[in-house]
Amino acid sequence: MALNMRTVASNVVAQQQQGARTPMRVSVNAKSVVTLRVAPFQGASIAPQRANLQVRVAAAAEVKSEKELGQARPIFPFTAIVGQDEMKLALILNVIDPKIGGVMIMGDRGTGKSTTIRALADLLPEMKVVANDPFNSHPEDPELMSEEIRNRVKAGDQLPAGTKKIPMVDLPLGATEDRVCGTIDIEKALTEGVKAFEPGLLAKANRGILYVDEVNLLDDHLVDVLLDSAASGWNTVEREGISISHPARFILVGSGNPEEGELRPQLLDRFGMHAQIGTVKDPRLRVQIVSQRATFDENPAVFRKDYESGQNALTNRIVEASKLLKQVEVSYDYRVKISQICSDLNVDGIRGDIVTNRAAKALAAFEGRTEVTPEDIYRVIPLCLRHRLRKDPLAEIDDGDRVREVFKKVFGME
Repeated sequence: MALNMRTVASNVVAQQQQGARTPMRVSVNAKSVVTLRVAPFQGASIAPQRANLQVRVAAAAEVKSEKELGQARPIFPFTAIVGQDEMKLALILNVIDPKIGGVMIMGDRGTGKSTTIRALADLLPEMKVVANDPFNSHPEDPELMSEEIRNRVKAGDQLPAGTKKIPMVDLPLGATEDRVCGTIDIEKALTEGVKAFEPGLLAKANRGILYVDEVNLLDDHLVDVLLDSAASGWNTVEREGISISHPARFILVGSGNPEEGELRPQLLDRFGMHAQIGTVKDPRLRVQIVSQRATFDENPAVFRKDYESGQNALTNRIVEASKLLKQVEVSYDYRVKISQICSDLNVDGIRGDIVTNRAAKALAAFEGRTEVTPEDIYRVIPLCLRHRLRKDPLAEIDDGDRVREVFKKVFGME
């Protein structure tokens, strides 16, 4: 149906000038007739008032929606989680030193895997970023800058710096590759006729945490994307004539149920640590967990306020540990013994050696020390090596216990 809008507009103006209050019928070159109801012209002075009223109403609605959104998905406090110390320790150490390489958490259904990981978002400290940069570029570190920001620095531009909380991004199982990697900005292509890049989830998660729930059910093509980005620390996009690379250094955190399928060995090896959790057996602890959850569901705001001081204290402790990390040392003798454990367990590659050293240093910094002790190594080495061991279907001992036995033998603690 064709509509001559120029004719309609001129008729509308003429009717407003005449002060007409009746509906106007406009005939068009089509089989049907479109009826336009035009409000009477009240004078130009009312229009700004009406516009201001609409802006105020829209602003009020926006503020209300933000408050409702904040209360729609309240986060359970990290310090209120009962048990699961191994999982919580692995997450905290990765925040202190992101170069550990992330953590894979496997356990039974209903053991609080997703709850604990999402609770970590409250503890994440702030980081320096370039203002309005979609890739969370660091204003001073060239290794953490996108190509555009690096070129601006070379040109002598002054970068507007700011701070933001370390992001935590969820990667849904049904996400498309374009949404994950980024693609061409269709809106700019249609309105401005230019080829522009629309960043994806990897850009948003740069210098933050990328969380994949049920990671063992992730499609293979997305697994390949994560493997490539995790290996290089960069995401390269080649689409519709666009060639762009941006930093994609994130802490990869995954969770899953081993009954639903195993994870590809290539991706499993990319996780720096692997935590195994089970269902709490102590009846008293189970009752405590149920009571806390019921209280939280009844009034999340009051429950979170009760743990606010503990949350702030833990956040400050993580920040201080990150600053102390550069001063922590691992003695040469301990490093040799760590490598000997990896060799005795037939661990492929040296990634296990590197991660164990980093995790032990992060634990020492978390406890306020500058020297790593054998107890630090004993606590972290099962998390760093259990998923790197070759599987023996006839083995009667847990992989973590195998690591601990070899540790005691090498350190002479039998």
